[in-house]
Amino acid sequence: MRTVPVVEMKSHLSALLAEVEGGAEIAITRHGRVIARLVPEAPRMAADVFRPFWTEEDIDIEAPADAPAEPVPSLD
Repeated sequence: MRTVPVVEMKSHLSALLAEVEGGAEIAITRHGRVIARLVPEAPRMAADVFRPFWTEEDIDIEAPADAPAEPVPSLD
């Protein structure tokens, strides 16, 4: 992990963000102490977002039974 002082971060933010976008993690320091970290956003799937709802017992997440096929009129 790369360490960058706040002063450098201010003047090179776009370049640092490009590095993070590429997968790098960067620690931001002030007076030699880490105060923040720039890390890439983890991709999220819809299942991750809705998972808390699935654990609730009040919600029915089972698919309904298939309805019987409806008659289709002939085109003749």
